[in-house]
Amino acid sequence: MTSSILTVSQVNFFLKSLIEGDGRLSDVLVTGEISNFTDHYRSGHLYFSLKDEKSVLKAVMFSSAARRLRFRPGDGMKVIIRGRVSVYEPTGQYQLYAEDMQPDGVGALSLAYEQLKEKLAQEGLFDQDRKRPIPRYPASIGVVTSPTGAAVRDILQITARRWPAAQIILCPVLVQGEGAPAQLIQAVRELNRKNACDVIILGRGGGSLEDLWAFNDEGLARAVAASQIPVVSAVGHETDFTICDFAADLRAPTPSAAAELCTPDREELLPRFLSLNRYFRQQAADTVAALRQAVDILVENSPLGQADGFLSGHWQRLAHLDENLKNAMARQVEEGRGKLSLYAEKLDALSPLKVLSRGYAVVLDEKGRAVRDAGELTPGEVVTLRVNRGQATAKVLERSGSDGGEKNEL
Repeated sequence: MTSSILTVSQVNFFLKSLIEGDGRLSDVLVTGEISNFTDHYRSGHLYFSLKDEKSVLKAVMFSSAARRLRFRPGDGMKVIIRGRVSVYEPTGQYQLYAEDMQPDGVGALSLAYEQLKEKLAQEGLFDQDRKRPIPRYPASIGVVTSPTGAAVRDILQITARRWPAAQIILCPVLVQGEGAPAQLIQAVRELNRKNACDVIILGRGGGSLEDLWAFNDEGLARAVAASQIPVVSAVGHETDFTICDFAADLRAPTPSAAAELCTPDREELLPRFLSLNRYFRQQAADTVAALRQAVDILVENSPLGQADGFLSGHWQRLAHLDENLKNAMARQVEEGRGKLSLYAEKLDALSPLKVLSRGYAVVLDEKGRAVRDAGELTPGEVVTLRVNRGQATAKVLERSGSDGGEKNEL
């Protein structure tokens, strides 16, 4: 029987159909060691080989599945892969299409934790010399945690008891789940942007590794390390460690411990404050007494200490000045009197009354105006005659002009 002639594509398609038609290869678990690992960062696809002591199997994990990985695969890592076997027709190569991958012998989260811890440690994010001290007497404390958990209640109660002077600035956030890392990062950055507090407590209560995973986020670790405000990490219980614990300036075993580490105990400080108060009051009193003594000595050794002798010379000088002033004023008054007498004599000589005393009279018309010319009068007009002593009323009978042509008589 003559066999039909097939194309390469037909053969590859036939083999692919055979393999994909076998249900045993549609969902398999394969273990092996990764080699020739390639991460196509643009597409997100992962290409690698899976090998054991005798054989090698080509494998690929597309970006849709690779995004779900909690760790970063690499050469030499032993893994367990769930997927399907099929043929890539263009090359006729059969390979394993990975849907899920887990480290063999250690959990994916644990491996991811160790990988990130090592990476950040090599960058120096955990170095002790970059960590800053926690302020001893904080005026304000930023608390980044769930608003409903036990952690926030413990922090508030302990702070109120130990150091009630501190203001608590609560930043409510999710502490687990997909949205938790972004909210935690935003809260830390916002507190720094506003310079809102003296120290930040970042944390939550206990839980499983999955529950605490938000605090193993690389972005959060970098935000904590970049914080200008000291950060205290308080995640889980005493035995729980997260990446945040290493990046923070101080790690507290629990949220309650964080509150104690960030606050002084006022009951312990009170006796010291009272002692300091007494000390400074006594120092102030001693200083005032010493200054008073120094002032007394200065007064005794200065003219103020011999007031009578110091003031005596000044009193004599003042009396001399007073006598000079009185003499000057008397001279001024005498000179003024002389001038006034002279002016009075001159005025008296010019006074109309002086003229009247020599027998002259002043004629006033009906309006009380002095008559200077006979032409100002009319016959029959009543005038007033003012003499040295008193006055009289007269009537004009006739007048003579100033040229002598007409005679006027009273």
